[in-house]
Amino acid sequence: MKWRYVLTMVLLGLGTLIYLIVSLKYPINFTGMWWMDNQAKSQSEVGKTSNVKAVSKDMLVEVLRQKHHLRPLGETEDGRKIQDVPNGIYGFSTCSEVLDAKRGEKFSLEIQKRGDGIAYYVGYASDEDIEKYLARQKNFHILMFSRSREKASSLFEIPVYFVSKCEVRPFRDGDVFDLFVRDIPELLS
Repeated sequence: MKWRYVLTMVLLGLGTLIYLIVSLKYPINFTGMWWMDNQAKSQSEVGKTSNVKAVSKDMLVEVLRQKHHLRPLGETEDGRKIQDVPNGIYGFSTCSEVLDAKRGEKFSLEIQKRGDGIAYYVGYASDEDIEKYLARQKNFHILMFSRSREKASSLFEIPVYFVSKCEVRPFRDGDVFDLFVRDIPELLS
């Protein structure tokens, strides 16, 4: 009878230890997931199925910010260059190194400077353009948008230093950011 008690306690302890290790290494925001699920359900019940995609796409950026523990760029940091702001922030820019605290009236990409100091362009791109990046091609363009579009609906992030040239061009009701990637650093070695 004692061995059952000991075995039960060992299994409970082991289960708790595994849970703690996994939750520390791969944190999950259950509240955010629950909120997104309920938001989608409530909108679909009203019959707004076309808006469900837009809401969930916008929430993906928020989930990414939470995953990397980012805070918005502060007022005192507004207008500074990427290298002059602390790690763990996000702001907005139109292909320049200067960050704005708010997206404002102009169209701009989100730039996230993560805890490790690496800055990323974050926006939406087509699956075809993302495939170019994942295939580690040389000399290619990625067309990125600040908001999700029909043919560019996948959230995408690319380190700023991978992009050798960024150009902004008008496109329909907004702007398109043409990111030119010459070489991905892993390919240089």
